[in-house]
Amino acid sequence: MHPHRSSTALTPPMSGTILNGKAVAQTLEVELAQQVASLRAQTGKSPGLAVIRVGDDPASAVYVRAKEQACGRVGIQSFGCHLPKDTSAADLVTKIDALNQDEQVHGILLQLPLPPQLDERALLYRIDPNKDVDGLHPENLGRLLRGEPGLQSCTPRGVMELLTAYDIPLAGRSAVVIGRSILVGKPLGLMLLAANATVTIAHSRSQNLGAIAAQADVLIAAVGRPKLITADMVKPQAVVVDVGINRYPRPDGKTSLVGDVDFEAVAPVASHITPVPGGVGPMTVAMLLHNTVWSFRYHEGLLETGK
Repeated sequence: MHPHRSSTALTPPMSGTILNGKAVAQTLEVELAQQVASLRAQTGKSPGLAVIRVGDDPASAVYVRAKEQACGRVGIQSFGCHLPKDTSAADLVTKIDALNQDEQVHGILLQLPLPPQLDERALLYRIDPNKDVDGLHPENLGRLLRGEPGLQSCTPRGVMELLTAYDIPLAGRSAVVIGRSILVGKPLGLMLLAANATVTIAHSRSQNLGAIAAQADVLIAAVGRPKLITADMVKPQAVVVDVGINRYPRPDGKTSLVGDVDFEAVAPVASHITPVPGGVGPMTVAMLLHNTVWSFRYHEGLLETGK
């Protein structure tokens, strides 16, 4: 089995399909729980994930808690590591090095953002590439570029798994990714190319963004700008995937979570669309768990050749 390939398939209704990442992620979790139980019976060991959080960013605390709860649901050991916000780079490097050597830990995740005194890139590079369950180490990005097996970035891999789950064809189709970050846009472009899509990556400097977007059979927004994608930017019956998570002011003074897509306006135009929340977010967590299990197989010598 390919480390990132799911056998999950859902039958969508005839029109106006919501790409329900929450439901697909739940199915993946059931599969992963079965795999973990089988691996434990086979080896007497369980996969382990260490999540490092530095400081007290409230959003990070929520995300880390969700990841730890997900680990618990599938039987992955969770090694939480919460460090004070004034932690030095040297102390954090010492911690990462210890986790790299810890045989109980198969995946290491450095929760971003980090406090300003810490160099995010240098610290991500310090993580053992074969424990880099975020798929951000240059070695893993290089494997992705070359089409080789390895740990792949969770959010773009989650997008691909969601499209697979709904049997959305990609070969020969026009895919437009809006956003060029190393977290989502760039790796997702490579994954879509590997699926034989014709890929355009657009961004804040792109001219005629609306016209570029309107050419897409599959349109993926990952820029962090609320409701950027409007109905006139979407080709009728296109597949629309919204990676954005933004806080948007409401008339009552509170905020709502919205994506980069104006969901209410675009949903009637699209053939398939992800909601926010409940679309890509749960898939990201599911792929983190999947990567941790893949890494466990790697370290235990249980990967099939070329998988």
